[in-house]
Amino acid sequence: MAAAVGLALYACPLSCRAQTQPEPSINDYLPPSEPEASRDEWRQRIEDARRRAKEVARARREHPEFYKPVPEDPDIVATERLLRDDSLQQGDIVATKKGMFVYQGRSDQPRRDQDFVPVNPKSVR
Repeated sequence: MAAAVGLALYACPLSCRAQTQPEPSINDYLPPSEPEASRDEWRQRIEDARRRAKEVARARREHPEFYKPVPEDPDIVATERLLRDDSLQQGDIVATKKGMFVYQGRSDQPRRDQDFVPVNPKSVR
């Protein structure tokens, strides 16, 4: 029996058996609802994408003011971050550009600017 298995492996090496597996096609990677595009459809998609890219590039050259990034006010960003911070608990102290504040709000309610009370520097020793 062992001789027969050895002879079979010698007669048909592993590479021979691997070649009998079918190669994957593009259809194996497409969802079943989308048929493979024809060559002409594919070329049309590429041309449409090139046209859109040229239109966007032209618009950016003609109106660069529309594409400038809007500078964000760091104070507003920091305030919004504090108001969204779910880890704050009553009594927590936060340091801002305007000074130190104690959080007096409740965790079961939305945060408001009024929930942050300034720390009185004269009472701290």
